[in-house]
Amino acid sequence: MNDFVSLVKERRSANKFIQGVTIPQEELDEMFSLAKFAPSAFNLQHAHYVVVTDPDIKEKVYEAAYKQYKVHTASAAILVLGDTQAYQEVEKIYEGMLHLGVLNKQEYDMTVESIIQMYENGGDMFKRDEAIRNASLSAMQFMLIAKSRGWDTCPMIGFDPEVMRKTLHIPDRYIPALLITIGKEDTSSQRPRGYRKPVREFVTYQSF
Repeated sequence: MNDFVSLVKERRSANKFIQGVTIPQEELDEMFSLAKFAPSAFNLQHAHYVVVTDPDIKEKVYEAAYKQYKVHTASAAILVLGDTQAYQEVEKIYEGMLHLGVLNKQEYDMTVESIIQMYENGGDMFKRDEAIRNASLSAMQFMLIAKSRGWDTCPMIGFDPEVMRKTLHIPDRYIPALLITIGKEDTSSQRPRGYRKPVREFVTYQSF
């Protein structure tokens, strides 16, 4: 538990990275293999990650992110997407539960039907909210995993989503939720951690 407390306290947003540090794809894959255990509504796993390590493509991402230096110096820029149509894969996702006998055919059919109805009845705004909400849960888990392996990150919303969509050929069904830069932080000009509210300023019990 103490290791986890330290991890939470030590993870912070890195605004500048040491240039020229390569992050191996094998290590990224290992981190994503843990990030997949993040919670998602109905286990629909809305998150999709587009990892950019190629210097030429990363420079285009840098342009789409309003030339923020952290993107230029990062080992990788990772666009986190939320799938607005994740619910359409519910049959495939729950198929294993059916084959294992965890759900019988009636339970399986009812589960699939109720999830599809919920999303379709909710409309486009609900689908968008769900995509961003669940992608963000996954992204936070990824950043903690990255920190546990010695990598620093910074979540960002400062980018042009339409330019990013065109640059990285993102299908319409996916919503850019946030951009994560990852690398080894350059701490030469690191600022002190910003003010954090006391618990009583952001937590109430029983009612607001």
